[in-house]
Amino acid sequence: MARQVGIVGAGIVGLAHAWSAAERGHAVTVFERSPRASGASIRNFGMIWPVGQSAGERHQTALRSRERWLLLRDRAGLDVASCGSIHLAHHEDEWQVLQEFSARAPGLGFDCQLLSPAEIERRTPAAQPVGLRGGLWSPTELRVDPPAALRALPVWLATTFGVKFEWNTSIVETRSGGLKRANGVWWQGDHVVLCSGADLESLFPELLQPSGLRRCKLQMLKTAPQPGGWRLGPHLAGGLTLRHYPTFEMCPGLPALRERIAAESPELDQYGIHVMASQSPSGEVILGDSHEYDDAMEPFDKQCIDELILRELRRIIHLPDWQIAARWHGVYAKHPVRPIIAEEPQAGVFVRVGIGGTGMTLSLGMAEQDWERWA
Repeated sequence: MARQVGIVGAGIVGLAHAWSAAERGHAVTVFERSPRASGASIRNFGMIWPVGQSAGERHQTALRSRERWLLLRDRAGLDVASCGSIHLAHHEDEWQVLQEFSARAPGLGFDCQLLSPAEIERRTPAAQPVGLRGGLWSPTELRVDPPAALRALPVWLATTFGVKFEWNTSIVETRSGGLKRANGVWWQGDHVVLCSGADLESLFPELLQPSGLRRCKLQMLKTAPQPGGWRLGPHLAGGLTLRHYPTFEMCPGLPALRERIAAESPELDQYGIHVMASQSPSGEVILGDSHEYDDAMEPFDKQCIDELILRELRRIIHLPDWQIAARWHGVYAKHPVRPIIAEEPQAGVFVRVGIGGTGMTLSLGMAEQDWERWA
């Protein structure tokens, strides 16, 4: 039976739930406090990153999201590139971890293979050859342009499914079957999904603030368009990334890698730095990133973090043009263990926040799983 569905938040989690609901014939209204999406969903690499998700349910959800992104490419005309990824190893312990993971990967559902330095050179012109031991290729990763995608999706949802969007509209109260706008006017419906990102105070603070969620700030940079049509090829990640994503927790060599980094470069752990690179359709290379939590977060970005990111990237990749054209930061909420906070604090009111840095990778699959349960 068709329902009246209200969704709070027009970031990727909210839009994913709006799409899945609208496909099932529900009448959907999305409420967004800003004039357009402007939070963490547009301030990221644009990486759909299944290889970074732990084996099992999270990895399967990421692969399902991947399928949904490819549907958006075909149906909504979004620029979604199947570029794959390479983890580069420039230290022996990094190469050891990649070999350990590669040996276990097939039995865990991961499609990947080890590459020699010569094979890496054939896939990307960017890998720094000095000290390169090898790499891990994964074909499952996609690339989207976050600002373009998050601005195009509402238009497509509105024209294709009749999804309504109320921009510049803050929601200040919820109840079963209703949402109260800041102007005091109630929206009446059957089903509410709260996708409010890093806002943990406005709605259900008694649930969200003691939930274990932490706010995380990350700094990122973007180069000017690379000259002469130069292309990076796949997403590239360095050995520092192996200590960040849960995929590699199973590898026996990971503790030694972490110990070496902590001993050699404690500043990288202090600021949660691991380095990756992705290229936009218009040729800019997006570079990052860092992780600062809770009280360590400041509204002002730290130049030393940008310098550390660039220092570490120059060790593993080379670009024709390192000129930085833009710098920014994003803030998201994440839980140290749970992939997302999924609660029903009121009958028919569902909270979906705290997806952390995996929103682009997991949201579309999670929304499908939710609407299958809610059917």
